[in-house]
Amino acid sequence: MLLFRSEGHVRGWARERGTAPGAVFTPQQGWALAEAWFTDRLDPLWRRRTPEETQAVFEGIGLTGPFWDLLGTN
Repeated sequence: MLLFRSEGHVRGWARERGTAPGAVFTPQQGWALAEAWFTDRLDPLWRRRTPEETQAVFEGIGLTGPFWDLLGTN
């Protein structure tokens, strides 16, 4: 993961390196993902999320598009 100040900065960085930009998310989305992902990890009944549950977490945070599509629906 790389941190940038704006999507324009991401595009410029990728252009300079001859590569396509990857998935981009805001700091707020990153925080929401961390909260959703790790909030129950210490629960003795914790279990790994199914792909469908993980997809729902991504979509609930607004992480959409091909990179975030675990189920092949996009």
